[in-house]
Amino acid sequence: MQKIIKVIAVTTFITIFSIILSPVSNSAQSKKVSEVVCKKTNAKAHSVKNITPPEVKPPFKNRTFTLTTNCGDIVIEANAKSAPITVVALAALANGGFFNKTVCHRLTTNNIYVLQCGDPTGTGMGGPNFSYRDENLPQAIESNYPAGVVAMANSGANTNGSQFFIVYENTSMRPEYTIWGKVTKGLEIVKAIAKEGVADGTNDGLPKQTIAIERVKVR
Repeated sequence: MQKIIKVIAVTTFITIFSIILSPVSNSAQSKKVSEVVCKKTNAKAHSVKNITPPEVKPPFKNRTFTLTTNCGDIVIEANAKSAPITVVALAALANGGFFNKTVCHRLTTNNIYVLQCGDPTGTGMGGPNFSYRDENLPQAIESNYPAGVVAMANSGANTNGSQFFIVYENTSMRPEYTIWGKVTKGLEIVKAIAKEGVADGTNDGLPKQTIAIERVKVR
C-alpha cells in the first residue's frame, strides 16, 4: 500500500487556478442551449474541511460522480485508469463531504469555455490539506480540451487539489491540466449557466446564475 501523501507534496493551503487559464485559440461552437431551471440554494462560502489523504493502490476502477446541483444533476464518468491518483483523491473528498454546499465560483466565456467548481471558500484560493501530481495531460493540439471534458484546475505543475473545471465548448489550452473525466449527463446545465454570463458583465468571473453543488455521490 502506498498513501497518496507519499507521492504528493502535502500543503496546508493551495492557490488553485486563480491566475491563469492559458488559451491557445478561440474554438467555441454556437449551439442551442436547453432550458434549465435552477432552484434557490443555501450554499455559501465556508471553511475548508480537512480530509485524510487516501490510499492509492490498484486495481483502479472507473467511477461515476453524480453532482447534485440546484440546477440539476451533472454526471461525470471518471477515468481512474488514466488518472488514478486524481480520481482516488476526488472520490475521497466527495465521500468526505468536502464538496457539499459549495458554489461554482468561476465562469469563463471567451477563448476558453469552462465552469470551475470545487472551492468551499468560493474565492478560487481554497483547497484541501494535500496536493498531488499531474496525470493524463493532453497533447498540445487544437481543441485538446473538448466539450464535456472535466479537468483539474491548478496553480502550476503538480498542485492539484479539489478545484476542477467542466468544459462546455471545445477549448484549446496549454496541456497543463489533468483530464480525469467526461460529462455524460447534464452538460446542457453548464451551457445554460454560460449563456447567462458572468455576474459583473465581463467574460471571466462569478456566474450570474448561481450554481451550487449540494452533494456528490460516487459509485
